[in-house]
Amino acid sequence: MYLISACLLGVNCRYNGTSIRIFELDNLIDSGRLIPVCPEVLGGLATPREACEIITQNDGSKKVMTESGLDYTSEFQIGAKRVLDIAQTCDVRKVILKANSPSCGCGNIYDGTFSGKLIEGNGLSSQLLLENGIEVYNEHNWAEGEFV
Repeated sequence: MYLISACLLGVNCRYNGTSIRIFELDNLIDSGRLIPVCPEVLGGLATPREACEIITQNDGSKKVMTESGLDYTSEFQIGAKRVLDIAQTCDVRKVILKANSPSCGCGNIYDGTFSGKLIEGNGLSSQLLLENGIEVYNEHNWAEGEFV
């Protein structure tokens, strides 16, 4: 079994109420081994919602904020924990998550300035999964994970 960001399967759960359907995943979809998740929805956020980015505080801590200043850190943490719980319950070892997202991004995320600039880093869900020994891929590099 594998977890996958629901938006990559065509579920309109992204912050702006859209999805990014990746048709190259059809073989995995047909296999019946994908479990769709959206950490932000699992954390209690509505769709659509204001875009969020991870902002590093002066003390090094991280908050997930909207450009207008709303703090959604708690919701993102809850969603990350729920995704981890699902992964562990289903013995998932690999996931495919949405690149650059403050939840799902792995390797790169937006820099917290809402300017579209990417920096090295992981979204909250990706980071928690990685810390628990689960391999994280995105819609650009998932084939490297040898999903069968």
